[in-house]
Amino acid sequence: MKKKERVVTKFRCSIYEKKLLKIKAKKAGLSLSEFCFRAAFDKEITARLTEDEIEAYKTLSTYSRNFTLIGNMYRKRNPQLTKEVYALSKALKEHLNNFKP
Repeated sequence: MKKKERVVTKFRCSIYEKKLLKIKAKKAGLSLSEFCFRAAFDKEITARLTEDEIEAYKTLSTYSRNFTLIGNMYRKRNPQLTKEVYALSKALKEHLNNFKP
């Protein structure tokens, strides 16, 4: 297999534009060149999750699991409560799926 040859491409921008590009690239977790490459070819650029967002994701995941366990515990005694708890757990799981890039 042949290795793809890479070439250097340059473009001009002001100092402020470069700083803005660097900030946006850092938020996306990409290098400046990779960020510019993706932007130029209309490829998806997704921002990384912050520490607070990761912590919220973990907490919601734990709550979803706990509600499922509560529903299992009351399945035979109170079917109506079980349905409501499962619905809440399902809503949390759907919301968690929105976090995924």
